[in-house]
Amino acid sequence: MTHEGFATKGELARAMILRVLASSLPIAWVTGDCAYGQEWRMRRTLEEAGVGYVLAVPKSQQLHAPFARIDHAIAQAPPDAWERMSCGDGAKRPRVYNWATARLPAIDVFDGDTPTHQRWMLARRRLTRTDEIAYYLAYAPNGTTVADLVRVAGSRWAIEEAFQAAKNECGLDQYEVRRYPGWYRHITLAMLAHAFLTALAAQTTEKGGSRNDTTSTIPITVAEVRRLLDVLLPHPRPDNDPIAHALNWSHWRRHHQATARRCHYRRRTSSRNDF
Repeated sequence: MTHEGFATKGELARAMILRVLASSLPIAWVTGDCAYGQEWRMRRTLEEAGVGYVLAVPKSQQLHAPFARIDHAIAQAPPDAWERMSCGDGAKRPRVYNWATARLPAIDVFDGDTPTHQRWMLARRRLTRTDEIAYYLAYAPNGTTVADLVRVAGSRWAIEEAFQAAKNECGLDQYEVRRYPGWYRHITLAMLAHAFLTALAAQTTEKGGSRNDTTSTIPITVAEVRRLLDVLLPHPRPDNDPIAHALNWSHWRRHHQATARRCHYRRRTSSRNDF
């Protein structure tokens, strides 16, 4: 069994991107939060592959000349540089923010004489709390519009919502493992279950009627599909005896905990003997 060494989030993301690039899967854009946006090696990997990105960065992010920090550059934008746009639909309404964008100069050593892509900096500001500003760096094919960049930036929320739904409905974060293979199997099965529920919800969704139609319903959700399956599908029990099932489960759990404790003590004893 191979043992994985320590890797940062940026290194893990870069390895995942390289795997996707080596496969036949289509990839046009990459988006992520500050933990990934500040990793210049990952950004450079995407640029070399010709893949566009819109990545959040901290306000202290350094830019190439003639700019310094990204927050200082955005602070110089005039009031009319901010444009109100939606970056996607939220749970209750469209996510509308004020956006400021600017193209960054090409980098000759990377882009050559005829660049096919352009670099951008973006800033997203709330409509009410105007002191809360999020910053982004972008790399996009020539001809990409600001609306396209805003749309890609907003697509990250859908990914975060999918992970949250998988935690709530499929136990994505409910694991007790010590090794990578066990974690990987749990995450894979949980995401597969979430994909199944999502596809089933999409297939059974009915179009809602007008607001005045008292017989209409909202679209069926992943949570509702899970609840329906939990009620409709049979739940086998040993000998159909819930008491026996509870006792057997208690015995199995305590046996598993005892095994884990023995392994832990054995590992600690072995590590002491090494010294």
